[in-house]
Amino acid sequence: MDDIEVDLLVVGAGPVGLFAAYYAGFRELSTALVDALPEPGGQVTAMYPEKMIFDVAGFPAVRGRDLVSALVEQAAQWKPRYLLGRQARTVEEGESGLVVGLADGSTVRAGAVLITAGMGEFNPRPLPAGDGWVGKGVVYFVPSLEAHIGQDVVIVGGGDSAFDWALALHPIANSVTLVHRRAAFRAHAATVTKVRELGVPIITDAQVTELRGGENGLLAEVEIEVKGGGRKVLPAQTAVAALGFTADLGPIESWGLKLDHRAVSVDTTMRTARPRVYAAGDVATYPGKVKLIATGFGEAATAVNNLAVELNPEAHLFPGHSSNDG
Repeated sequence: MDDIEVDLLVVGAGPVGLFAAYYAGFRELSTALVDALPEPGGQVTAMYPEKMIFDVAGFPAVRGRDLVSALVEQAAQWKPRYLLGRQARTVEEGESGLVVGLADGSTVRAGAVLITAGMGEFNPRPLPAGDGWVGKGVVYFVPSLEAHIGQDVVIVGGGDSAFDWALALHPIANSVTLVHRRAAFRAHAATVTKVRELGVPIITDAQVTELRGGENGLLAEVEIEVKGGGRKVLPAQTAVAALGFTADLGPIESWGLKLDHRAVSVDTTMRTARPRVYAAGDVATYPGKVKLIATGFGEAATAVNNLAVELNPEAHLFPGHSSNDG
């Protein structure tokens, strides 16, 4: 356990938090990032490191893990401190700022706190027939595409993640089949079209009823029941359960903030209802909010510039462009 003192504590080390760390360094603020996950990158690292991201300005497409790596490198020039595998539990008023208590008993004294916790703590929705199969063939995320080279893969779900995994795995797997319990999909129509054009079998109005193992005890087959069409058995060494997830803000909900549908309400400066506590990225909400990584980057810069003035009233709100000389 250790006690740390910084100008700014960023709660959440996802893409928005990492960019906030860079920008805080640019504003000459000492910074620490705390995250319950064991490595930086937040939801991108935990859930879709291999997926391509298409809405980051300047990149026609960028792989999730590559975006995180670049953000870590960008922030590294200012030497932020990472407090990974630790959860921020409490926030109290201190003599000269805020005192944040972490789950391991250590504390961080900070002039200001910026919450960039994304959706908060998330847990995947379980595959109903998948009890006992996690680690034996059932996965909820695909941290490495290479692990599935030459495999038969069944993807269960009808959202963006299910179709994104189908696009990513199709070139390297022996076979990819997508199974969805409804006839309609939540995924973006253009992505659905791409998967169909690749010839990926899509079985709708179907439920997974049983998983079966081979002699080695690992997954070998997935049995599904199709509405009005009986049962089918699909070969599968991996079943990707892309059924969405549940999320909540965890301890953040008890920090005296104004909440709106599991998000933190902020004003135009990204201030929350609590002095010296700001929020940016998916965790922040205001009228007209659009949840994109690109939006979060701008919100992080807005928050850092405004909290820099709050910490030092003699500082300028606009610091000049980072590309300026001298």
